[in-house]
Amino acid sequence: MENKDIVTYFYETVVSENLLDQVSQYVSESCVVKAGETIIHVGVDGMKQHLIDVKKTYPDYTMKIIKQYADEDYVISEFIMEGTHEGEWIGIKPTHKRLSFTGVDIDKVIDGKIVEHGGAVNTFNTLYEHHLIKPV
Repeated sequence: MENKDIVTYFYETVVSENLLDQVSQYVSESCVVKAGETIIHVGVDGMKQHLIDVKKTYPDYTMKIIKQYADEDYVISEFIMEGTHEGEWIGIKPTHKRLSFTGVDIDKVIDGKIVEHGGAVNTFNTLYEHHLIKPV
């Protein structure tokens, strides 16, 4: 599989279908998350825990890649994440609404596994549109 295919399968299948037993096939034990200049080691267990935590809030969430660009080891993916808001998140009580978020992930793939992950999700627009947050 090419790097784009690995990333697509990871998000659209492993993540969307909550196949935690397959995470180690696509994520390196040395995987880090980059947030700006901050680097956080997450490895396989950290990635699994992140997916578990997201499923607590959106138990049926899925991800769909709508556009991708690859440059050497990096894959940039524009995606749509959809799920029903069933768990409390950042102080927002469950609304039982189906919410849709857009975002961009940047993943570095070496030897068939994600070794670096970063990106951003446009939570503001969705939460504002559904009256879950208000401007100050």
